[in-house]
Amino acid sequence: MAVYQTYINTSALKCIENFNDVGPSVVMASPSGVQSGLSRQLFEIWCSDKKNACVIPGNVVEGTLTKTIINEPKEVTLMNGITASLNMHNTKIISPKNCLSVEMYFNSEKRLAEKTPEVGETVSGLLVKKTFTYQIMVPDDLHVFSQLSTENISHRITFAYTGAFGVLEHRLKQILESVESLPDEESEGPAFRVHERLTVKYESEKHISLHWRSDPISDMVSDSVVALVLNISCEIPKVFVESEEATKTEENSKKAEKVVHALLVSLLGDGEVWREWETGDKCRWKCGAS
Repeated sequence: MAVYQTYINTSALKCIENFNDVGPSVVMASPSGVQSGLSRQLFEIWCSDKKNACVIPGNVVEGTLTKTIINEPKEVTLMNGITASLNMHNTKIISPKNCLSVEMYFNSEKRLAEKTPEVGETVSGLLVKKTFTYQIMVPDDLHVFSQLSTENISHRITFAYTGAFGVLEHRLKQILESVESLPDEESEGPAFRVHERLTVKYESEKHISLHWRSDPISDMVSDSVVALVLNISCEIPKVFVESEEATKTEENSKKAEKVVHALLVSLLGDGEVWREWETGDKCRWKCGAS
């Protein structure tokens, strides 16, 4: 009776048109080679979806589809000759004899559980909740053991900076511990890296740029570098360019002064003419005892 109740909802499929592919289902194929027929058609429909799985409960024969997929290739050839991605899980059931050891290999190499933590040891990772269960895993395994994925946000900021690029690097070395210059081949120009997280590049005589990937520590390092760049920019002395008209006026004033001095010297002699005071663009000449 228990066996009957277990398989009470089973049905024999004769063609794929009678199969309503909605919701979860289990298809038992015989023989296990899955070479042709309805089982092969369903396999070709389901093989590209990672939510599906193929369970191989027994031995496989050379030259069959199950022998191919048991080696876990990335692609399989369909009956029409076209290749399709094999993303579905492949599960092999092992039935060893008594006292026979079995070695099981897992494709995932990055697991938080590779090393059992000691008592009092801190475990760092992502806590993922699914229904009523919790899992802690490293960020790189998030897409493997869940339907979530991680994304990286890259930042690039350009600043107006007219100071010497070496001065900026020197000031940063005085404040931060790790500031390393980068070779020109790697950065395509003068650049240095701060704490192996942020890169400062020399763009032109008036601009520099900052590059980093967003995370809490890198964002704090970038804030420190930005504050220092703005501080150095305020300390650079400003140079004002005089207008061309003001320059010509000053030159004409000096020429007129030289002409007046030469005229007085020619009349009274060199020892009888000297400048008494000067205010702005005007000066007073004293001649002899007068």
